[in-house]
Formats: sequence, C-alpha cells, structure tokens
Amino acid sequence: MTDILEKVSSNRAFEGELIKYKFKSATLGGVNANFNLFLPPGASATNKVPLLTYLAGLTCTEDNGAQKGAFLGPAASQGIAILFPDTSPRGAGVEGEDADWDFGTGAGFYLNATNPKYSAHYNMYSHVTLELPQVIETAGLPIDLKRQSIFGHSMGGHGALTLYLSSSTKQYRSASAFSPISNPTKCPWGEKAFSGYLQGGVEEAKEKYDATELISTSKEPVHILIDYGTADNFYKQGQLLPENFLKAARDSGYDEFQVRVRSQEGYDHSYFFISSFATDHIHFHANFLKA
Repeated sequence: MTDILEKVSSNRAFEGELIKYKFKSATLGGVNANFNLFLPPGASATNKVPLLTYLAGLTCTEDNGAQKGAFLGPAASQGIAILFPDTSPRGAGVEGEDADWDFGTGAGFYLNATNPKYSAHYNMYSHVTLELPQVIETAGLPIDLKRQSIFGHSMGGHGALTLYLSSSTKQYRSASAFSPISNPTKCPWGEKAFSGYLQGGVEEAKEKYDATELISTSKEPVHILIDYGTADNFYKQGQLLPENFLKAARDSGYDEFQVRVRSQEGYDHSYFFISSFATDHIHFHANFLKA
C-alpha cells in the first residue's frame, strides 16, 4: 500500500523520541505524506506501547500539536505513543485547492471525498484509520495497534469524534476533543467542506461525518471528553456548537461518565487553551489505553 518509510528528523523529548517520517501515500493519490510519532521512554519491540492519535485543525500541519500541544511530557509519563498526522494531502494539484484557508490544502476535514474532483487525493479518513496504522505496523515500530484512542482540535476535534463514532471495527477505545466542530452540517465551515468534497453534500455527510448526528443514533458504550473555551470567537460565531452534541448525547441516554462536555471560562481557540488542559486529556485516555 505504501513505499518505503523515510525518517526525516528526530528529537529527544521527555526521555522519549519525537520522529518525523514521510512516505508516498497511495490513499492520498501518490503525494508525499508527513507524520510525527512520539515514542515514550521504554518503547521497544518487546514492549509495544499504546497509540493516541492527535488530529490538528484548519491550516495546521503534523507539527502544530507536536510542538505546541504540551502532550509529550504527560504521554511520556503514561507510556503512551502519540501519532500526529497532517491535515490534508499536500501538492495534489487539484484546481482551487489553495484558494481558501478553510478548504483544500490544510483543510481535509478527515473524510473520504466522493466528488470526483477531490476523490483521488482527499481521503484523510482512510489515511488516518487504515493507511497510517498499516505503515506503522509494516515498519516494525513498537506500537500496540490493539490499543488505540484518538483526540483532536477544532476540525481535528470533529475528526476525532467522527472517526471514533463511525468506526464499525471499534478501532479506538476513547475520544476527546478541544473546541471541536461538533455539528458540522449546521455550521458554515462544515457546509462549505461537505458541499465541496462530497457529491451528496450536507445530506451525505450526516451519515458519517457529523458527530452530533452520529451520537444521536449510537447505541454503543462510549468514552468521550470535550473541552471548549467560552471566549473562543469561533464558538461565539456558531462554528463549534458543542451544546448540540451534548443535547444529542443526553437524548440518546449517555450520562456524564460516558460523555463529558466542559466549558472553560475565558479560554479561546488557541494552543494556549489546548496546552492548559493537555494533561487532563492524556490522563483521560490513559484510563482506557492502559486497561
């Protein structure tokens, strides 16, 4: 499915190692894809560690969460690896993909495109859930793929929640999100993305790519944590809609132990907010990844 995995760089951090890799991605139409992988101290072929995947937001790359999220120290202390994928294919050459900051490059929305214009390259759903784990396994990296969880920020929070809730294989044990786009079929960012990437637009997205729609019909046990800031301008503008997700979860019978949504007074949308609650999220996932 992929060509050779190439190590681009390596940095020691918290007695572990943050490694950047690149490879030619078949899922993304043959373009080079980068990702960062943090391996905690003690990870080895005889001591494979659980994997937490972090999905970044609009305009971000594989570096934002790794460099600014404050995740590495808590992950090292818990013996958890963190995978940081990119947010879209790069250099696909699709006409118009660089025209807007909130669509195209840097804005893959963690879906598989069905619009023929984008479907050869914009398949971040399969890239994250299938291709990257296969690359990691083939490369012999010390990861226990039977223990996976997922989290993310903004567009990546949308991705984390939808990949978790829509996975028929129950790939992830838990999900969390910072300021997620929680009901994207009801907000401008989501409407724009779905109208462009999907042949069926918003209606097609409801079945697989809207966390509020997914939780409203879910009957499976879930483990979800969401934080958002009350001073977040995107929250104020109606892009995030966490209340919609919370109401749908409660209406489906999920209590605060299964779905917890926390409003954080005075925090905005930035990595200052994310880093303030990074340890909470790592410890939340550790409860399930280390079980």
